[in-house]
Amino acid sequence: MFRFALALAFSGLLAAPFAHAQQSDAPSTDQQKAAEQFRAKLRALDWVKGPTTVTVSGNSTLKLPEDYVFLDAANTAKFEELTHNLSGGKEVLIGPRSLQWAAYLVFNDEGYVKDDEKIDAAAILKSLKDSTERANEERRRRGWEEMHIIGWAVPPAYNATTKRLEWATLFESQSERGVNFFTKILGRRGVTSVVLVSSPDDQTISVAALNQVLTGYDFNTGERYAEYKPGDKVAEYGLTGLILGGAVAAAAKTGLLKGFWKLIVGFAVAAWKVLAAGVVAAIAGLKSMFKKKPQVP
Repeated sequence: MFRFALALAFSGLLAAPFAHAQQSDAPSTDQQKAAEQFRAKLRALDWVKGPTTVTVSGNSTLKLPEDYVFLDAANTAKFEELTHNLSGGKEVLIGPRSLQWAAYLVFNDEGYVKDDEKIDAAAILKSLKDSTERANEERRRRGWEEMHIIGWAVPPAYNATTKRLEWATLFESQSERGVNFFTKILGRRGVTSVVLVSSPDDQTISVAALNQVLTGYDFNTGERYAEYKPGDKVAEYGLTGLILGGAVAAAAKTGLLKGFWKLIVGFAVAAWKVLAAGVVAAIAGLKSMFKKKPQVP
């Protein structure tokens, strides 16, 4: 999911002025005003600050560490609208107080996903590229930047011990290049999707930080992968389907080719999130929003 990196993804309206400002190092009054308006809208969101425990999708919890922030589904949807990303309406957001990166979590209750499937990375990459190119029609209709998948930043790999499937795609837009890092956490009744966006330069640090945060994530008792029971709903796809998108993979597997590309485009539009230019200038003024209050002796 193409989200944001380096801080927050900016709208196209703000990206162009600040891209120019970075060249001249002298943002105009209008640019400064636009940035402050953007920051004001972000400040208005109901940010939850760690340390605390937050609920994810009702069937799991996350221990939010100190120096991290969280947005519930309603506020995450508002954030996505501000940053020109399509929302599924159920995602929640976590990130460090610095907003150097952010990750989105959402649970899909499409059933128990069997993890005994081999992964064909080359074939999956081709499908992702094709679906993203077709999704650009919708992005153009909305006046947003086009997205293009360049390749794997990290090829897909499954950890049978942690029940996590991970991969990262390298993408580019008109503004710059970025990386989306994906984690799928398998549960008894479905999968929690986690999407991190960072710049290629920050990828290693951001992924390590996210993985550390996810050590505090857990399904509730009775919802864990190992607690599967015969008779539980089983997903119509495997590990490959988790990368391509469940509904899309199921349609292909069952031969429901009518409307297949419509499904693919819908998945690509909703899943991939954009990284736009001009983020640093705006975030510099946002950091004060998350400053800790001084301790009173």
